[in-house]
Amino acid sequence: MSDTETPRRSTAVAMILAWLVPGLGHFYLGRRRTAFAFCGIVAATFLIGLSFQGRLYTIEEGQPLTILATFAVYGAGLLNFAARALSDAPAGAILAPTYEYGCAYLLTAGLMNLLLVLDAHDLASGKKR
Repeated sequence: MSDTETPRRSTAVAMILAWLVPGLGHFYLGRRRTAFAFCGIVAATFLIGLSFQGRLYTIEEGQPLTILATFAVYGAGLLNFAARALSDAPAGAILAPTYEYGCAYLLTAGLMNLLLVLDAHDLASGKKR
């Protein structure tokens, strides 16, 4: 089977796998090369964000934009949970010169993975080839 052919699989399973681990939904759908590329891109972006001492957002009372930022960071799935479990400072280092860049990378990684979830849905449902 080529990388462009997608076997019929469960849409819900593909979406859950795609959210948990970047690229896993595509791997489940038979798109092996694409899956490895997506996994590498999202994981590298997330790890760069952590190395730049970005913030793993949580919802804060009186700060409505933290709701959106938290949703974005949680989009990275297990990467986010692992980082929170292993991190000494999930709030990042706000005084670090790279803090804002780190936050941007973490948010971007989560949002990229959410787009991969939608792509896995389209592939599994037959809306995209």
